Amino acid sequence: MTLDDTAGPLSASIGQPDTTPSPSVAVTGPGRSLPPGSIHLGVAKEIVPVLHELGFDPDPVIRAAGLDPALFDDGANVIPFAALGRLLTLGVAHTRCPHLGLLVGQRATILSLGLVGRLMLHSVTVGDALRALVANLSIQNRGAVWGLAGTGDTALFSYSIYQPEVESTDQIADGSIAVAVNALRALCGPEWNPTEVLLPRVAPADREPYRRCFRAPVRFDQEIAALVFPARDLEHRVSGADPVLRAMLAERIQHLTAPPASELADHIRRLLRTRLTRNRCSAEAIAELLKMHRRTLTRHLKDSGMGYRALANEVRFEIARQLLEDTEVPLGQIAAALGYSEASAFTRAFRRWSGQTPTAWRADGREDGLSASM
Repeated sequence: MTLDDTAGPLSASIGQPDTTPSPSVAVTGPGRSLPPGSIHLGVAKEIVPVLHELGFDPDPVIRAAGLDPALFDDGANVIPFAALGRLLTLGVAHTRCPHLGLLVGQRATILSLGLVGRLMLHSVTVGDALRALVANLSIQNRGAVWGLAGTGDTALFSYSIYQPEVESTDQIADGSIAVAVNALRALCGPEWNPTEVLLPRVAPADREPYRRCFRAPVRFDQEIAALVFPARDLEHRVSGADPVLRAMLAERIQHLTAPPASELADHIRRLLRTRLTRNRCSAEAIAELLKMHRRTLTRHLKDSGMGYRALANEVRFEIARQLLEDTEVPLGQIAAALGYSEASAFTRAFRRWSGQTPTAWRADGREDGLSASM
């Protein structure tokens, strides 16, 4: 499930007439790529039945987020990623359900991922299916990125939001990891469970909904959202996969993928989001991934009015913001995760980005969260 100012003011209240114009929404068709900062409703449309089940009318919540409730009839419709975060913020405030995002993700299936989900179902192995999601998420979601890594006998499947200033990133991460579990159970069998689940959010008072969903130990206050499971599961063959249909789906997806050169800055943000915390984010390393010379990368970014360092700092700020607002991860640990040798260097950088120290930012975020829940 991750910037646009069309979602309306943060002070919009549920139950009052909404005067915020709805954002322009396009339904993408063959040959049309998804715009940066947007997302197909897909999984997010499940918020409608979830709100009904909790005893609330979803329409006022959706309108307060600056969206048209009719959009949620079709998962192919497109909304700004920022509007998704705002919708979840309002949904949590209205229902007082602190795990709303988890409930939304639980209802979704692998087919909620659209064409990519279908491609996953027809992949040869589970590893092929997950790599297909990593490689092709941009046709479904232009605000977040999946990553697949392994160490020895362990695989790590992670989800990261790279769009700046998105609300409720903890709720989006909860829902996305729940969808990933459902997808893996569709590929491996309904009895499949991860070894453990990592979530970048403060531990809730009631952890039982998470235990029921994941059927595995859940570790909160983590730097990333991820599933941990045995690497051997990646070799599991997908039952019923059709190679002909797989080839047809892959060809169709290729037509929907935007050429990297046309939206280079967004592509670099996606790459940086999964690499900044692993210290593999030098301009040279990114240029190599993009199969271009370092000077060529610099020239393309300059032509777009951007610089590599500015992009990298933008992503660093977003990672820091999410961890400060959603977790209790110590400042020193955040600094180390972002590649700073000392917490003081991170504090100076964060002050340049935001005008505040990390400690003040975290305190303000706590106050805002308390106000929203009252």
